[in-house]
Amino acid sequence: MSFPIDYEYPLFRPPSEANSIIFQVTSGCSWNNCKFCEMYKTKSFKIKNEEQIADEISRFKNLTNHPVKIFLADGDSFILSPKKLHKIIDNLNAAFPKIQRISAYALPKNINSKSIEELKLLREAGIKILYIGVESGDDELLRVINKGETYNSTLDALLKLKAAGIKSSVMFLNGLGGKKYTEQHAENSAKIITASQPDFFSTLVLSFPFGEEHYSSQLNGDYIRMSQTDLFKELYTMIDKSILESTIFRSDHASNYLILKGILSRDKDSMLEKLTKAINNDKDVRLREEWQRGL
Repeated sequence: MSFPIDYEYPLFRPPSEANSIIFQVTSGCSWNNCKFCEMYKTKSFKIKNEEQIADEISRFKNLTNHPVKIFLADGDSFILSPKKLHKIIDNLNAAFPKIQRISAYALPKNINSKSIEELKLLREAGIKILYIGVESGDDELLRVINKGETYNSTLDALLKLKAAGIKSSVMFLNGLGGKKYTEQHAENSAKIITASQPDFFSTLVLSFPFGEEHYSSQLNGDYIRMSQTDLFKELYTMIDKSILESTIFRSDHASNYLILKGILSRDKDSMLEKLTKAINNDKDVRLREEWQRGL
């Protein structure tokens, strides 16, 4: 029997959704203009036919009725109207009564297009957490990378989610602007993190799937390479200047050289201590070897 869900590859999901069933309700990203991102460059954005989604849910139900976590792919499923999202969620809840949470990636602009009341209703229906690639809190750098968002648009979206009771997991890119933008990137990222108090905060290290020269050309040659130590210093500032109550922090993605996990502010000092040792090349600090990054 063929697999009941018709995926269009490549297919991505957050690391914490490793055990989730993925329903691809949209394909690609409606924005798809970020200069650092190559995830969806090989396919055009489209919304999957509602009848096809319903059919895939029905066929998957015949395979199992036990999934407890559902992830709605691709990178922009939250562009769907509340009405369309509710229809999909209602079908999922009817087919899989043991669902505990439904999640998705979301662009700030698509969160902001919905009212707090609409977001509350989506949370009651099953949307429990949204993953937002904030990348940076610095407006100049956001313009340079053509993110299509600003500090204020992103903060408004995160505060809307908090008001609606939907958890937020925000992601920032360590090294995004290179040496030229590192100080403002770190400080303004810490500023938006503090202002929004997300439930989860993670960092990934900027990667170059088409090579560093290609990325530099995207930034008009304005990218100045950062060393491993430079990346640690930038991350140190980002964490040090973030004032958080109970946010869970992770830098354990394959791209990260130094694995850090904990709750800010409880574990802030120990994280900063590890970063200080990494900056000073302390032999007791275990770092990922370069060949392990991206595996």
